[in-house]
Amino acid sequence: MKKNLRWKIILVVFIIALVVFLAYPPSDKIQLGLDLKGGMHLVLQVVTDDAINQETNQEILRLRERLKKKDIEYRTIVKREEKIGRFTLLEFDSEKEGQIKELLDDYFKEWNHTIIGTSVSFSMKSDVDHYLRNQSVLQAMETIRNRVDELGLSEIPIQRQGMTGERIIVELPGVEDPERVKSILKTTAFLEWKLVKAGPAPDQETLLQDFGGKVPEDMEILKGDPKRTEGGYYLVSNVAPITGKDLRNARRTTDEWNNPAVSFTLTPEGGKRFYKFTSENIGKPLSIILDNRIQEVANIESRISDSGIIHGHFTVEDAEDISLVLRAGALPATIKYLEERTIGPSLGADSIRKGLSSIVIAVILILVFMASYYRLSGFNAIIALILNFLILMGALAYFKASLTLPGIAGIILTIGMAVDANVLVFERIREELSHGKSVPSSIVSGFSRAFKTILDANVTTIIAAIFLFQFGTGPIRGFAVTLIIGITASMFTAVFVSHLIFDLSLSKRKKREKLSI
Repeated sequence: MKKNLRWKIILVVFIIALVVFLAYPPSDKIQLGLDLKGGMHLVLQVVTDDAINQETNQEILRLRERLKKKDIEYRTIVKREEKIGRFTLLEFDSEKEGQIKELLDDYFKEWNHTIIGTSVSFSMKSDVDHYLRNQSVLQAMETIRNRVDELGLSEIPIQRQGMTGERIIVELPGVEDPERVKSILKTTAFLEWKLVKAGPAPDQETLLQDFGGKVPEDMEILKGDPKRTEGGYYLVSNVAPITGKDLRNARRTTDEWNNPAVSFTLTPEGGKRFYKFTSENIGKPLSIILDNRIQEVANIESRISDSGIIHGHFTVEDAEDISLVLRAGALPATIKYLEERTIGPSLGADSIRKGLSSIVIAVILILVFMASYYRLSGFNAIIALILNFLILMGALAYFKASLTLPGIAGIILTIGMAVDANVLVFERIREELSHGKSVPSSIVSGFSRAFKTILDANVTTIIAAIFLFQFGTGPIRGFAVTLIIGITASMFTAVFVSHLIFDLSLSKRKKREKLSI
């Protein structure tokens, strides 16, 4: 046997063994999509304005620190709630205008700033705004994926709708407790620590009696969670020095009364800021806020560096869920549910039966046609087709892609296109034989002449499938994945493997001729 045939055989045997290893057993390795297994389809909207507000809060804190270091006095810093990404520094010391300009040029390059009299107006630059909004969507996707993994629902399809859209599509096949999953996915879990200026009060009017009935410019009103605090209204600082972004870990624990609680540790940078903040505010009440609801209010009795406990009237499941979403990461912005569809498993079972039946019928018809029309060459195509199917299943298992109903359609289309490639080759070989060429020469010429046509047809189809995958939703992406993998595999089986089978047949034929001589 020639050396080039030997290495080709070794390669094909290796690929067969590999794909069988990857795909077996298929019930464990090939995951079913939502339309086959049943479950939930969710479309979520990321409110990216929240991410811009959070960045604005952090920028206000940085400005305060810089002004304090330079010993520049001012009346207050006001955040414009009606205009996202804007705030104003009011009534700074006019004699320090030069230092103000220097500070702005050195440390606030991502903000447009305009000095009018003794005030400075800040507005976020458009490219920074676009970047933060895009990052908030990407971070939300990653956070949702982390939360899903924490729940034990691995390999859930999570994708962005469109290239720069603010919507996220989540598919949850086979989920047993959809309401709990929805609650955990939606929970922003944005944790903040803010100083309490007044409260609790039964209503906002009572709360603001000592402030002339108006909310001060640098404060805001939040409600206490009635399940975990006295309830009522609190007046708190509108800028949080520490947020959930500074968390390093969170887990369920018990407090000194053996009640469920949530312990947390901060990052080194967050710990330093928290230590500095608590050092400057000993004796003052501090609120722990989760998703704009005050969970706990306690006086700062000593400096706190990098760890603490969130108390409250938690159940064990409450504490577990809160620690889960904090550990998996705080969502950078609020999430809204735009669409929810539930598919029952009975529909999935029916779809599986019909999809498998269509594949079996398609394969049987193709095998019968190829064997009856091309005789022995038809069996060559059948072997290549079987290997193509094995490679497709192995690739789906390796990439952990979900098999959907459109994906089954992609498999059927792939089978047809794989056979089409064999038909092109066989017809080219027949043409060469009709011109009086020898069998070996006809085989070489047939594959050579058909290859360009096969390559052109398959490459254009793959390009179209890539666009479907990029811009389509879950089911369309499933179709695109199976189509791309199947067509790539058919190029290997219809050209390389089929050619190898012909070469092996010719090699055995020559051996028989030598023996007969």
